[in-house]
Amino acid sequence: MSETTTGRSRVLWLSTVAFTLMFAVWLMFGILGKPIQTEFGLTEVQLSWVVAVAALNGSLWRLPTGMLTDRIGGRKVLTALLLATAVPAFLVSRVESYAMLLVLAFLVGFAGNAFSAGIAWNSAWQPREHQGFALGLFGAGNVGASVTKFIGPPLIAGTAGATYFGFVDGGWRLVPVVYAVLLVAMAALLWFGTPSEDRAPGTGQPLRDQGRPLRQLRVWRFSLYYVAVFGAYVALAAWLPTYYMDNFDVTLQTAALLTASYIFPASLLRPFGGSLSDRFGARRVMYWTFAAMLVTTGLLMMPNGHIVISHPDGSQTQHLAYSLGLVPFAALVFLLGCAMGVGKAAVFKHIPEYFPHNVGAVGGLVGMLGGLGGFVLPPLFAYTKSWSGFPSSTFFVLFVLTAVCAAWMHWTVVHMLHQESPELARHLESPHSETPAVRAPEEALA
Repeated sequence: MSETTTGRSRVLWLSTVAFTLMFAVWLMFGILGKPIQTEFGLTEVQLSWVVAVAALNGSLWRLPTGMLTDRIGGRKVLTALLLATAVPAFLVSRVESYAMLLVLAFLVGFAGNAFSAGIAWNSAWQPREHQGFALGLFGAGNVGASVTKFIGPPLIAGTAGATYFGFVDGGWRLVPVVYAVLLVAMAALLWFGTPSEDRAPGTGQPLRDQGRPLRQLRVWRFSLYYVAVFGAYVALAAWLPTYYMDNFDVTLQTAALLTASYIFPASLLRPFGGSLSDRFGARRVMYWTFAAMLVTTGLLMMPNGHIVISHPDGSQTQHLAYSLGLVPFAALVFLLGCAMGVGKAAVFKHIPEYFPHNVGAVGGLVGMLGGLGGFVLPPLFAYTKSWSGFPSSTFFVLFVLTAVCAAWMHWTVVHMLHQESPELARHLESPHSETPAVRAPEEALA
């Protein structure tokens, strides 16, 4: 029992550290993007595709990665992912063209697939009663998105124009080299620091059986929720530095710190969200999440301006002036990050509860589609801004996405309640009866 507990702890903590590093590498273009844009003369849309292709490859392989983890164990899969990402990360420092930058950004994005491997690996090791917290703690590795925000600007500014070891350039090109070295070191630490006798609950299970749960509509609904709480998180983490610089005229370092104030709660509150889901149920937490996201994005999407009324006498008056300054904007983004952090844990709390033997496949699909949101949203942000002329259209996109998720979830809950308690379906108020209403079981409503 003691060896099992020790092994469980080592798997959780080392996988979390590895995922934090991988996430930092995956989203490093959020900070590197501005210096790269300046050096290569890229448009805003071109830059958005650099961020998008990294998000794309960090999502495409989540399903097979999760299924493979169930079959051979997370120790082998995560170690391989760390080493495979180190090579393109180093090559980013040598890039000389926009086309090659897109290719390498796509390959670096492979790091994002570490999530489904870690979720499946920790689900195999952690007891059911603590899975919400454990998976939330592992998912807090999302905080890696802020690592580049902190180390990037001073490292870029302090090393610009320098050359190290005769072939490593300073400035923004030094950052991917540092990450390549850390990835190799982390691979060695993970391999030698976790139990050699791994757990793989899907060993010997036919692929058809592993994929059977993916036919359920519930899995696809969870995936859409994850687009809203994770895909949007990834997109904003990469998009916000440029948004702050363009709309509030702040420096790169200030924009990075402000973005970190969004990333930290969106990552570090994930264990708290897991604990809330363990205690109150994942669905109730999702209601809280979507409500908070609708309020914050509803305020953030309002463009600065006022209404001009033309009167019959030819005069004009201005009314309902609205302007969101830097401080209230950052505060609302912070609250949005809090809601996303809690919501991410709530979505994944469902998976080991309803698919205990298929966490890799189901978690992989949910993670894959959620991550694809991080691919689709940055170009969508750029195009909607181009079409509307309003930078705040970014948050209009997120408001619509959240509203669709909340409506689908509520319709599902109401529909299931009516199925389980048809005698109450047409009552807006509680019927006068001494017989208590039958309550739907939790699993029927999820």
